[in-house]
Amino acid sequence: MSNSTPAEATSPDEGQHTLVARRFGARADAYVSSAVHAAGPDLVALADLLRATPPESLLDLGCGGGHVSFTAAPLAGSVTAYDLSPDMLAVVARTARERDFANITTQQGPAEALPFPDASFDHVVTRYSAHHWRDVPLALAEMRRVLKPGGRAVVMDVFAPSHPLLDSHLQTLEMLRDPSHVRNYDLAEWQSMLEEAGFRPQAPHCWRLRLEFQSWVDRIGTPDLHRPALLSLQAKAAAEVKAHFAVEPDGTFTLDTMLIAAEIQD
Repeated sequence: MSNSTPAEATSPDEGQHTLVARRFGARADAYVSSAVHAAGPDLVALADLLRATPPESLLDLGCGGGHVSFTAAPLAGSVTAYDLSPDMLAVVARTARERDFANITTQQGPAEALPFPDASFDHVVTRYSAHHWRDVPLALAEMRRVLKPGGRAVVMDVFAPSHPLLDSHLQTLEMLRDPSHVRNYDLAEWQSMLEEAGFRPQAPHCWRLRLEFQSWVDRIGTPDLHRPALLSLQAKAAAEVKAHFAVEPDGTFTLDTMLIAAEIQD
């Protein structure tokens, strides 16, 4: 049975920000309840970072289902959950109330134009969001602008392999699954973009994340037409691709995730 609906059809005049907000807003509850998003070693590492230097104020940029906000709330003075999707923010606000996180507030907008004054936050954290951003360098510059002196940025996302064969496979999978995908960047690209934005990135923490195929496509409502294409790509991929992504017979696969903490350059 299909998990996509006619209401999710893309308008020919729809821009990237509208596309992201619509697609994720329609699946907001799925992302709040997603086991893949609600837990993981990256959130454990983030909590350890915040315990070491508890922030008075933290911005969860591209908050999605709010799992960074929920991790940070017991460890920060205030948390701002910020996202393109009003529907996603409504679900995050409801869940925060249910969990008694009175220090979480929500605000809507794009990553590339943050509606906050300079030097507003001690920490800016983004998780599983940047691969949807239209302009990552501009968003990183905005992160730098709204951080206080001595503040810290934390980027958590899937990262692409540096080899073109593996990179092309990953980007194609991501785009077929979700047309709002822009790009997964490799670690060298992330280091370069952070440095150019005025950050001093630390060594990344990296993990492997197994994605069960059916829940992966159901979560975002991948169109029925695209699902056989995804399975065909996985089944007919080169041996090197199947080995790197640990492709399983049902299309389930494993990819790479990272956390990079970055201080403001002096």
